[in-house]
Amino acid sequence: MSAGEVSCVAVDLGASNARVVLGRVGRDRVRLDEVLRVPNRPVRRDGTLCWDLPGLYAGVLDGLRTTARWGDVDGVGVDSWGVDYGLLDADGHLLGDVVHYRDDRTGGRIDQVAAVVPPDEHYGRTGIQFMPINTVYQLTAERAGDRLGDAHTMLLVPDLVGYWLAGHRGVEITNASTTALLDADTGDWCWPLIDRLGLPRRVFPALRQPGSRIGGIRPALAADLGLADGVELLAVGSHDTASAVAAVPAVDERFAYISCGTWSLVGVELTAPVRNAASLAANFTNERGVDGTTRYLRNVMGLWLLQECLAHWPGSELESLLRAAADEPAFAAVVDADDPAFLPPGDMPARIGDACRRTGVQVPATPAATTRCVLDSLALAHRRAVHDALRLSGRDIDVVHVVGGGARNALLCQLTADACDRPVVAGPVEATALGNVLVQAAALGVGGRGLGELRRLVVGSEHTTRYEPRREPAASWAAVDAAVPRHTGTGEG
Repeated sequence: MSAGEVSCVAVDLGASNARVVLGRVGRDRVRLDEVLRVPNRPVRRDGTLCWDLPGLYAGVLDGLRTTARWGDVDGVGVDSWGVDYGLLDADGHLLGDVVHYRDDRTGGRIDQVAAVVPPDEHYGRTGIQFMPINTVYQLTAERAGDRLGDAHTMLLVPDLVGYWLAGHRGVEITNASTTALLDADTGDWCWPLIDRLGLPRRVFPALRQPGSRIGGIRPALAADLGLADGVELLAVGSHDTASAVAAVPAVDERFAYISCGTWSLVGVELTAPVRNAASLAANFTNERGVDGTTRYLRNVMGLWLLQECLAHWPGSELESLLRAAADEPAFAAVVDADDPAFLPPGDMPARIGDACRRTGVQVPATPAATTRCVLDSLALAHRRAVHDALRLSGRDIDVVHVVGGGARNALLCQLTADACDRPVVAGPVEATALGNVLVQAAALGVGGRGLGELRRLVVGSEHTTRYEPRREPAASWAAVDAAVPRHTGTGEG
């Protein structure tokens, strides 16, 4: 490690896999090396869909051991998907499994909560869109069992892993905002809402800001991992989208972003939330971002659609499917990617066929045709979310930044540029890990402070690809947009 450089480890827990990434950050450059990647496979226990958090944590420890052999480590930060949590008893023991947001236990909970707290009031307090997977609905489902009564503390997934590493309880604010229980004005838990819903105050721990220093890795654990004494756990944008947006290689404020992976998180970066009636009707969300920003966005189903299709096409290979899909006719079959029917796991090609039949669209007959249907449908969903974000926020943009795994998908990026009628800049693919390590480095005094300085490091370090919109299809996209029925967002990643 050179002078003026720090080495920070990003523990990035994604819905499809978990990764440990080493980032070396200097004054004018950042570089990443993936240390370990393990699959994240949900499990069913007693009929409930759960995450295997102990298994993921074991993989995290293996990654940290390997990293320690590579050289000195200055900090560790953890990010993950939003909304899901573990409950701890007074002694810090995990009470049962961490339930998966795709489990069906929250069915009907939106209406039940709305009977207690009217939607306009709930949205006015929190600014968070209404999705059955939100933590608020999961916790109200918990009231029917024993766990919530026995619980002392609720920790969201990245904070739970951080607790196992360093022994400190708390919840970082970018992920806390996904609970729909954070007050958008005060930045504290929304206690009046919590009380009215009959949720115990004791389970909501102190909140942390990105860049705060939590404490050292537990000494016995650090010794076992081979880490030097005093390696710090640092709070990052612990919601993976917050970290990804922090690493958008934007040169000014005139951009929209699409953090594209299992989910597509599509929106703009603002200085304050938008909580008016039009925003509520459009089901846009105001999540906390790094450096005091607001991530004003809509959740789009994302590459989950294609991932689930691939799971039902044994032997299929993604790259060959994408090449074949590029030769399929445009708009032969387009569906609403935000149809709630697509949210649960299962036979996605069959559900896409059902959606086509319901709307009078020709059913795709081959995997290539289904793949083109998925990509056209995602591009349409991106168009709708970008256009709505601009209309509702009063902003305008010059470019759409696509970051995350979807930046590798050249066909999707080109279709998104065409659909949005704006250039798309694709990359970095590793935006979440980049944002994670950059926030750590800033907390340690390296790489600058503030999003502008952090993003200049990304611009100087990462390769991107630019896709210009093809002007001819613009009218066709408008016609498809008018023809395809729409929902207003279904889930959180």
